[in-house]
Amino acid sequence: SHTLREIVGASTNWSDHKQAMAERVSLSSMLAKSQQELPVKTMKDSYLEVHLPLGSEPQLREKYLTFHNTVRFGRILEDLDSLAVLISYSHTYNPELKRSPLSIVTALVDKIDMRQHNIYPNCDIKFTGHVTWVGKTSIEAKMHMSQFQNGAYSSVLDATFVMVARDPENKRAAFVNPLKPDGPEEEKIFQEGEANKSRRVELSTASLLKVAPTNEEREIVHSLFLNTLDPKTVSFRSRVLPPNSEWMEDAKMKGLEICHPQERNIFNRIFGGFLMRKAYELGWANACSFGGRRPNLVAVDDILFQRPVDIGSLLLLSSQVCYTEGNYIQVRVHSEVFNPLTRQHNTTNVFHFTFSSDHEVPNIVPQTYGESMLYLDGKRHFNQTVQQ
Repeated sequence: SHTLREIVGASTNWSDHKQAMAERVSLSSMLAKSQQELPVKTMKDSYLEVHLPLGSEPQLREKYLTFHNTVRFGRILEDLDSLAVLISYSHTYNPELKRSPLSIVTALVDKIDMRQHNIYPNCDIKFTGHVTWVGKTSIEAKMHMSQFQNGAYSSVLDATFVMVARDPENKRAAFVNPLKPDGPEEEKIFQEGEANKSRRVELSTASLLKVAPTNEEREIVHSLFLNTLDPKTVSFRSRVLPPNSEWMEDAKMKGLEICHPQERNIFNRIFGGFLMRKAYELGWANACSFGGRRPNLVAVDDILFQRPVDIGSLLLLSSQVCYTEGNYIQVRVHSEVFNPLTRQHNTTNVFHFTFSSDHEVPNIVPQTYGESMLYLDGKRHFNQTVQQ
C-alpha cells in the first residue's frame, strides 16, 4: 500500500487527506483525450511477482493466522485486491509523470478458483500476475498464488479481477493504454479476456432481476413447491419442510461494520479488499453454521462493486445459503450502506461463494417466489463454478 500511495500521491495521514485529494484534481490535465494517444503496452510490462514471507518472517504470521493454524483467506483477498491495483498501475505507468492521474478501482472479481484447500501459515507465499485484457477504460488482471512446500512452489489459487480507470477525482472514466499480445500464447490469453467480457454481458442480460427464469428453471421451482405441500390439508398455504432440509429463511446471518478511517484505500474510500474480507468471513460463518462443520472454500465468483463505500458509513452485511447440492453450499452475501441520518439504504456489493463440507449437507428449500429466484441464481453460480 506504501507503493500505491506514492503512485497517486495520497497522504498516509488521515487529517491531511482532504489536501492530498485536492492536489490530485490538478492532475486532470494529464489525462489522455483518447486511447490512441497512449503508448501500446505488452503483458510483460505489467508482470509483477510479490513474496509474502510467512515462513521466514514469523512476526508477519500473526495477521494471517486462524485459530485452527491455517491462513485467513480474508487476508489473501485483501492482498489480491492490492496486487490487482498495482498491476494496473504498472500497465498504465508513464515514466514522464511523477504521479499517476488515474484512479484505478476494482470493478469486479470475476472469479477465484481454489487449487488446494489448505494454506499453511509457516510457508512462504508467492503472488504473480499481469494484465491479460484491456477495454477502453477497463483492465483485466489475472493472478496466481503458490506456496513453498517440500522444496517447491505448489499452486494454491487462480484469480481474475476487472479494474476500471477513472479521473483523479474518481468521478468519470479515463482511458488506459492499449494491450498488444505478443505471440500465440498471449493471443490466446487475450481472447479468453474477450470471452470473459461477452460472458459477463450475457449473464447480466439474463439476470433473474430482469427476465423470467427458463422453462427448465420454472420446473425446478414448481417441483420444490410441490415437495413442500402438506398431503393432509391439500392447501396452497400449508407448507411442510421435507426431511433433511432447511428453510431458506432459517439459513441467514447478518453483520454490521462501522467504516473507520483505518480501512481506507488510497482514494480515501473504504478498501475493496476489506469489504471482501468481511463478506467472506460472514459467508464462511453462515456455511459453517448451516453444514455443522468447518467448510472449505471452492470458489469466489462474480463480486460486483456497484458503488464505493464512504468512510463513516454503516455497512450492513446479509448472508444467505441460497443453494445446496451434495456436500456443496452456495452462499450469497449482500452488502449495503445505511445512512442513519437520511435512513437511506444503497447496495454496494453482492458476493458469491461456493463452499464444500466433508459430509452431505441439508437441502435448502425456498418458500416465497423471491427466495425461489435466489435459489435459481445460486444454482446458476454453482453450475458455472463446477463447470470450470
